Amino acid sequence: MSETPSNTLQYRFDGPEDAPVLILGPSLGTTWHMWDRQVPELAQQWRVFRFDLPGHGGAPARPAGSVGDLTTRLLATLDGLGVHRFGYAGCALGGAVGVELALRHPERLASLALIAASPRFGTADEFRQRGVIVRTNGLDPIARSSPDRWFTGGFAAAQPAITEWAVQMVRTTDPGCYIAACEALASFDVRHELGRVGVPTLVLVGSEDRVTGPAEARTLVAGIPDSRLAVVPGASHLVPVEQPAAVTDLLVRHFGTAWQPAADATGQTVMPPVPPKPAPAAVPPQSAPVAEIAPPVAPPHTQGRPDRYETGMRVRREVLGDAHVDRVLAEAGDFAGDFQELLTRYAWGEVWDRPGLDRRTRSCVTLTALIAGGHLEELAPHVRAALRNGLTPDEIKEVLLQAAVYCGVPAASRAFRVAQQVVLEETTPSE
Repeated sequence: MSETPSNTLQYRFDGPEDAPVLILGPSLGTTWHMWDRQVPELAQQWRVFRFDLPGHGGAPARPAGSVGDLTTRLLATLDGLGVHRFGYAGCALGGAVGVELALRHPERLASLALIAASPRFGTADEFRQRGVIVRTNGLDPIARSSPDRWFTGGFAAAQPAITEWAVQMVRTTDPGCYIAACEALASFDVRHELGRVGVPTLVLVGSEDRVTGPAEARTLVAGIPDSRLAVVPGASHLVPVEQPAAVTDLLVRHFGTAWQPAADATGQTVMPPVPPKPAPAAVPPQSAPVAEIAPPVAPPHTQGRPDRYETGMRVRREVLGDAHVDRVLAEAGDFAGDFQELLTRYAWGEVWDRPGLDRRTRSCVTLTALIAGGHLEELAPHVRAALRNGLTPDEIKEVLLQAAVYCGVPAASRAFRVAQQVVLEETTPSE
């Protein structure tokens, strides 16, 4: 077990201290105990390293809002332990960390296994709505529905103790960290980068997985050059728990063949050497690190003022959701397309992206302005946006009450009807 300073992750080791390190990454809502039944066999050959996500399994509640942030914390933890090169197997969100490692830090990774993973997990809207549900109702609705997402019906019925363990695991997670992890999955999309994954990769999926199923697994295999697919029959999303023996066997075979560490003169297993990095050119002390990818240089005619369209589209989708933005752009057609481009570039790329106010505050201002101007046809998507920007239903109610005083009771009355319906739709857990 570990002490956990800031910027690192809670972890534990199992297996011989002189063995090569194999990391097991957990999925959203689980702890390192999801790997308990793999560890005894894996630890015979590897030094098994397991970690907990922030706020999971009693880990410190320091939210990480992106897969990149989680990966940085994992590497900081490993750096502190002197672990420089390793094999990695991750499930779902843990798999996303594995892909991030392969893309951004390939010199650290010897071999990779992606379990119940995807290059993009559903849609951003789905995960942001899940965050709204947790913010409004707590984790209990998500916890109670977890067995349906994680296990086949037959397994859940036959293993009530494991089913209850799964429910309690989610229920005891820190809500803020769970919401941040949802945001990390919402923004994760590496569909166009898979060809740069350069390590031997096993893609493993349960045949009955309805969250990230065989179709997503085949997308990974089609994109990753050195990869192969394993479909485990009779298993759903949390396949290491539901079919532990099959998963253990597949991991042993993959890491035992795709990654074979060399032996030194004494016969002891040694870690493969980290490929040397090219010597950096001399730079002034305040310069950015040479290894960082430089931002693209704007064309000469825009260097003074960069085009904000791409930023605006990203912010617009994050705030309003993909479904709403796609619908508005489709309805605009050729006639109103230029107007939508103007909104994207200036309203969303310029004003909404300014650092002076956070998005919660901008949502409060926007709701009030829409009510004051009588623009209730625009109110519903912005109530939905306010929820996803972190406002609770009670806080939205306070905004509408304030608007009633300064914008008029009739306008606020209509606004309450619109907002009430949106809040009901967004905060009611799906069955």
